[in-house]
Amino acid sequence: MNKNLEVKLRALPREPGVYFHKSKSGEIIYVGKAAVLKNRVRQYFQSSRPFDPKTEALVTEIYDTDWITVESELDALFLESEMIKRYKPRYNILLRDDKSQTYIRINLKDEVPYVDTTRQPLDDGAEYFGPYYNGFMIKKALRLLRKIFPYYTKPYLAKAELDYHLGLTPGIESGKSTPGQYKTDIKKMIMFLKGNRKQLIIQLEKEMKQLSKMQEFEDAARARNQLNSLKALQKQIVFSDAEFMDLSKDKALSGLKDLLGLVDVPRRIEGYDISHMQGTNNVASMVVATNGLADKAQYRKFKMQIPGNNDFAHMNETMKRRFSGRHKDWMMPDLILIDGGKGQLSSALDALEQCGVNIPVIGLAKREEEIVVHKTRSNVAVNDQYIVNLQKSTEAGASRELNGVVSRNEASLPQISSDTEDFVVIYLTKNHHITKLLQRIRNESHRFAVSYHTHLKRSGQVKSALDSIPGVGPVTRKRLLKSFGSVENIKSASNAELAKVVGLVKAKTIKANL
Repeated sequence: MNKNLEVKLRALPREPGVYFHKSKSGEIIYVGKAAVLKNRVRQYFQSSRPFDPKTEALVTEIYDTDWITVESELDALFLESEMIKRYKPRYNILLRDDKSQTYIRINLKDEVPYVDTTRQPLDDGAEYFGPYYNGFMIKKALRLLRKIFPYYTKPYLAKAELDYHLGLTPGIESGKSTPGQYKTDIKKMIMFLKGNRKQLIIQLEKEMKQLSKMQEFEDAARARNQLNSLKALQKQIVFSDAEFMDLSKDKALSGLKDLLGLVDVPRRIEGYDISHMQGTNNVASMVVATNGLADKAQYRKFKMQIPGNNDFAHMNETMKRRFSGRHKDWMMPDLILIDGGKGQLSSALDALEQCGVNIPVIGLAKREEEIVVHKTRSNVAVNDQYIVNLQKSTEAGASRELNGVVSRNEASLPQISSDTEDFVVIYLTKNHHITKLLQRIRNESHRFAVSYHTHLKRSGQVKSALDSIPGVGPVTRKRLLKSFGSVENIKSASNAELAKVVGLVKAKTIKANL
């Protein structure tokens, strides 16, 4: 242990929080949570404490440690998950089982929503929170929240079960609550999960006072109990990290600011990707990272209007639709990340210029995780120390590493032609904080695009022959299938039989098309 680390360990607080073990190069190699930071972090350096081989390897590589204090152990649990997703420390991968990643799922579109956990999030319209890397602790956290906001853990059965008698469900089955009241409570719980604890407490205080004035004392008492329980928990769930994260200390965001010459830390980053299969079911995704963390409420998806297999044209269309001025309620980003290289980036820049938008734009190519920028059109000012101008006689692949960043201009790269000298490629080391942040946003945009594409493809596979008939909508289809049982029976029915269900005009149209 070096002297600086020894001094630092003496300053560890006796509070809950998240700690970051770092290597000599400054790479974050492990992220962990602690109920008492002083006790947990110092355990790594106790010579009498036995460790498994993987943990021993981690300890020998620890050169520095930082930490963030929070209000409770539950806060530390949620913050640890977000920091692992952001930095992807290699020892977290070695010391954890990837299969333990858990998501919280809530579908407000259900008449009576239920709260569940899953390892496979789908594009089904439900809200997903996660992933979390400790399924046991997440389920324990949900049990605590269930005492404040009673909820169902499976589809509503309209009969009293054990959970109802334990006070863990809202009691719709006995008339104690209504679906509307229940959804209101679920929305409060979602506010809590999204990190809006302070706003929720203010809302409950106003609600309690208003109900008291209206002499609805039973509901006022219920709001009071929720309020007191929340205050007792003293939670600051960090999904949006707005309450206590100091962005100036975030190495990835501050590093992006310095690398690209941005005016300020990019608080809102939008990532875009295209997905299709041989030119069918073409879609685009827009994901948002607020303060470096996934902000799923801001995600958007686009169904492409331009047909065919043309990623460049689809990226151009996506940018035009996003920045057309029609979406005034969508916040403007501080940085745009395009999944792709020079071609995709050029298409996006063309669209943005046509829309009159001046926002910093970069691309991230998959092959070697190359950051692609245009010297003049990307609205960035890459520091010259990161750009090496290579002569034609320079050996292909020549590079120079400066402070963990390797940069080469496009002359050495076969995928970028020499007649486009204003495009520059910046290489970051694989363990660089900036690389991991951009990878996470890029991978999330890819996942979101693929999930939407898959949803459309599956929907297309189950379409009925009735879907393509003009004038036959969902209500008419349902009526026909209910009356005849199948499309084959509808085909064999006479005009008179069909007319009894949908009228003579539609009956003739259906027979003609089938």
